[in-house]
Amino acid sequence: MIYINGLANISPQPAFNNKEFLTDIRQYKTNMLQCIEPDYSHFFHPNALRRIGRVLKLGWAGAKSCLDDAGIQTPDTICVGTGKGCFKNTHVFLNSVIENDEKFVPPSPFIQSAHGSIASQIAIQTGCKNYNMTYSHRAFSFESALIDAMMLLSEGKYKNVLVGGVDEIEEIQFRTFDRIGHFKNPETNNLSLFTEKSKGTIAGEGSAFFFLENHPTEKTYAGIRSVHTFSNPKGRIEIEKQIENFLNHENLTLKDLDLVILGINGDSDFDWIYYDLMKSIFSENNHAYYKHLCGEYHTSSAFALWLATKILHLQEVPEIIQLKNNVTKPVRNILIYNHYRDMNHSLILLTDPKE
Repeated sequence: MIYINGLANISPQPAFNNKEFLTDIRQYKTNMLQCIEPDYSHFFHPNALRRIGRVLKLGWAGAKSCLDDAGIQTPDTICVGTGKGCFKNTHVFLNSVIENDEKFVPPSPFIQSAHGSIASQIAIQTGCKNYNMTYSHRAFSFESALIDAMMLLSEGKYKNVLVGGVDEIEEIQFRTFDRIGHFKNPETNNLSLFTEKSKGTIAGEGSAFFFLENHPTEKTYAGIRSVHTFSNPKGRIEIEKQIENFLNHENLTLKDLDLVILGINGDSDFDWIYYDLMKSIFSENNHAYYKHLCGEYHTSSAFALWLATKILHLQEVPEIIQLKNNVTKPVRNILIYNHYRDMNHSLILLTDPKE
């Protein structure tokens, strides 16, 4: 088991204050949710602040807050997952190439346009000169970073890993996916996402970081038992087999799951998978969902991991995420199941560290 000994989350909800847990839920009437951003002057020198791209600000603010929560200045190693990377910086750079006729192009957008810029910025700010890896595998991006981090700790070469999932929603990219029908109408109420029986979802973004070690401390929030991904399953039966085999490998059954957190996003073309599972193998389990709070994006499972971690630590399941039953018994095991348009499917299993 790998232990979460520090965490931070920047999202469209007031989640940055680690002392509170979804006590002030924000309601939006839009199909594009954006983060409630902290005061970046606390994280960057004023001279650097104006040159740093927004996604890099989100990444470093989340990473620094996570390290502060863990009481660490420099992590041993860094693993970051990002589906879209520095999309806006790339757009700015390419536009400047065209506008300047390929001459006198400003260097900052180019330097910050690579997907690895987020992890690089964290390494520069913390002075970490060890292993540094970025994964950009669509909706597997965060899971890939998490698997890598767990393997690094299992090998024993590093004592800790800072792992995060970061993505921003930018106007150009939003309009592109909106034209092909990925999003709902502009006046969608995010808190009514579960009852929306129509095509499309709402776009989101976020920056969630976790400080992982292979031993518990007095600050331990939760334990990660295992992570599993699979692609393009052929129907519900194959998905059920993947889930059952995953649990069997951890010597658990469906009855051992105290809560199942599902990636329901309001898209009628793909939510049927979750509904079918809720009626079949998850019929006896308590259900929760989360994308009405953060929106849909490639690393939204990082928000779900933050949510599950806080639930295990506080033994509290906020009413705003509950779909079925009121969870009154102690929560020991939580399964996160998410998929992106029935292509990328992932499972993350968490356990109460005291178990």
